[in-house]
Amino acid sequence: MAGSELTNVKSPRVKAARRLTKRAFREQDRRFLAEGPQAVREALKLDGVTLELFSTAEAELRHPELITEARLKGVPVHRASGEVMSELSQTVTPQGLVAVCTLVHVPLDKALPEQPRLVAVLAHVRDPGNAGTVMRAADAAGADAVIFTDASVDPYNGKCVRASVGSLFHLPVVIGAPVSAAVRQLKERGLRVLAADGAGKHTLDDVDLSGPTAWIFGNEAWGLPEDVLAEADDVVRVPIYGQAESLNLATAAAVCLYSSARAQRVP
Repeated sequence: MAGSELTNVKSPRVKAARRLTKRAFREQDRRFLAEGPQAVREALKLDGVTLELFSTAEAELRHPELITEARLKGVPVHRASGEVMSELSQTVTPQGLVAVCTLVHVPLDKALPEQPRLVAVLAHVRDPGNAGTVMRAADAAGADAVIFTDASVDPYNGKCVRASVGSLFHLPVVIGAPVSAAVRQLKERGLRVLAADGAGKHTLDDVDLSGPTAWIFGNEAWGLPEDVLAEADDVVRVPIYGQAESLNLATAAAVCLYSSARAQRVP
């Protein structure tokens, strides 16, 4: 790789990337950090999204194909020392690859296809790990989009990006949408809007999920507020057959999304 190793954590280039660990600066600069080989791999598949790549010498040896692809696409690649990578990484054990990317979310009115089948809505979800895992589950279930409402965590939070394992780059993501506006748009597109909540009168076993469906998932601790529940066509709970008190948000979301995906595919 051409160029010398970046070793100064106070260099302008490093400081410009490091500031993207803060939400206010991500919004101001319209950029975010994608850490780890899988996130970098998926970011590089989208033209114009990856602006620059930081890599340790060890990561160059482990993932030469990513370094080659970045350089072929004209993405500046900077070799970084372990100390610099620790400044850019938001993990205890850095994976040695961090990409600076442009924001990839889309407006609510452009997120949905003409005939959407499955959408995930995150309302008041605050835990970035859960939010990223829901994005990953929605992607795996074949969802058309994921909508983060205005009271939810930033999907560009480092932990959220890592938990999505590249899914942030796979499907349309909306951020900052008011719940009422999102529900209205979903219903106008022919989706039945279901709120996933432990207090629901119906269970997954009771409802027909074969039609176009949007699921609203709520806060990890207190679920969905009454005004959001009122927006939904129905409130549905995941049945608990054993003795567990409840399911983790991301687990419950995966069960709901896959239940819809399977019902839509069964002849």
